[in-house]
Amino acid sequence: MDRTDEDLFASTGDGNAPRRVLDLRQAVALIVGVVIGAGIFKSPSIVAGLSGSANWMFAMWILGGLISLVGALCYSELTTAYPHPGGDYHFLHRAYGRATAFLFGWARFAVITTGSIALLAFVFGDYMQQAVPLSMLPEGWGATAYAAGVIVVLALLNLQGLRTGAGAQMWLTLAEIGGLVLLAAAATFFTDPAPAQAPAPVTTAPVSFGLAMVFVLLTYGGWNEAAYISAEVRGGAAAMVRALTFSILIITVLYLMVTWACLQTLGMQGMAQSEALAADVMGLAFGASGEKVISLLVAISALTSINATMIVGARTGYAMGRDWPPLRRLGRWDGERGTPVAAMSIQCGAALLLVAVGVAFGSGFKSMVEFTAPVFWLFFLLSGVSLFVLRRREPDLPRPFRVPLYPLLPLLFCASCAYMLWSSLSYVYSQSLGGLNAAWIGVAVLASGSLLLLFLDRKERSVP
Repeated sequence: MDRTDEDLFASTGDGNAPRRVLDLRQAVALIVGVVIGAGIFKSPSIVAGLSGSANWMFAMWILGGLISLVGALCYSELTTAYPHPGGDYHFLHRAYGRATAFLFGWARFAVITTGSIALLAFVFGDYMQQAVPLSMLPEGWGATAYAAGVIVVLALLNLQGLRTGAGAQMWLTLAEIGGLVLLAAAATFFTDPAPAQAPAPVTTAPVSFGLAMVFVLLTYGGWNEAAYISAEVRGGAAAMVRALTFSILIITVLYLMVTWACLQTLGMQGMAQSEALAADVMGLAFGASGEKVISLLVAISALTSINATMIVGARTGYAMGRDWPPLRRLGRWDGERGTPVAAMSIQCGAALLLVAVGVAFGSGFKSMVEFTAPVFWLFFLLSGVSLFVLRRREPDLPRPFRVPLYPLLPLLFCASCAYMLWSSLSYVYSQSLGGLNAAWIGVAVLASGSLLLLFLDRKERSVP
C-alpha cells in the first residue's frame, strides 16, 4: 500500500531539501539547453525532403512549436500544483502509484537519461576531434577520450552545486544561441542566394506529413525536463509558467531562423539532399574554415545538452531514493550545495559505463538507446493523462495555474503523445538489432525494471 505523499517527500530529516535558488534566466537556459541539441543540424534536411514545399516545411516547424507550447501549458499546471524535483516521476506516482513511477524512474535512470548523456558525449567527442584533434592518441581513441572526459568534467562541475552548474549552463546556452545566430548571419551576409526554383503550389501535400512531424517533434523534445526543477525556481508558479512559455518561444524562433537560413542558401532541393546541412551552409560562407566553425558549434550544442541533462536527470534518482528505503542513498540531498550528490555521482558512473558499452558495440549502442523511444513516449503519454486523473482525484487541491481551454488542449497534447508512441512503435518494430526485433529492447528495459521492483518490494517488506 502506497504511503502518503507527505511521507514520501517530506524533508530528509537532516534539514537538507531542495530550495528555490534558480532565477527565471537560469530556468530558461536549462530548458533551452536540454532541447536544442545536435538534432537541429540534421532534422531540417529530413523535414525538407518530406515536406514537398517550403510553405509546408515552415508550417510543420510552427506546428511543432504550437504542440510543444500546448504541452508546456499542461506541464505548467502539473509543475505548479505539484512542485517537486522528481518531475514526471512525482506526477506518475500521484496518479498511478509508486510501481508505475518506479518503472519510469528505472527506464529513465538506466537508459533514457544516462544513455542520452553517453550519446551526446560521443557527439561532442566526434566533433571536437574534428575541430581540435588529439593526435597523440591512437586512431579512434580521440573521440572516446573527449566523450569520457566531458562526462567527468561536467559531473565534477555540477557536484560543486546547483548554482555552479546553472551558471555554466547560462554561458553555454548563450554560446549555443550565438552559434545559431551566426549560422543565420552567414546565410544572410556571406553567401549567395540559392538558385531560384519554381515554387510548388501551396496546395501541394507533403510527401509524408506524419513522418516529418515525428522528426520535428523529436527536435523539440526535452522541454518537459522543466518539471525536475519546479521545486527550485524562485517566483513559484508564475515563474514556472513564464520559464516554459519563454523557452518554447525562443526555441521555435531559433528553429525557424535556422530553417530559413538553410533554405536561403541551399534551396529546398539542396536542403533535402544535404548530409551535413549546417556544414554546407558554413562551407559556402567561410570555405574550409567553416567546417571547423560548425564542428565547434555542434560540440557546444552537445555540451549544453549534456550539462542540462545531468542537472535534471539526477533528480529522478533522488526521488526514487526518497520513495524506496533500499535506495535511500540516492535520496540524499546536499543542502549546502543544492544538489543530490549521490544520485549525480552514480549517474556519472552509469554514463561512463555506457560510454564503454558504446565503444564495444559501436553504432549498435546508438540504436539500442534510440529503440527505447516507445518507452519514453509511453510514460510521456501517461504524464499527460495524469493531469485528468489528478484533477478528478484531487479537485480541491490549489492549482495556481490551470490549462486554458480544458479539456481540449490537454486532449490535443495526449493525442500528439499517442501518435508519437504509435510512430515510434512502428519504426522500432521494423528494425532489428543483433538479429532480434528491436521492439524487444523496450520490453527488456521494462521487464528488468519489473524484476528489480519485485526485489525491492520484497526487501522492503522483510525489514521489520
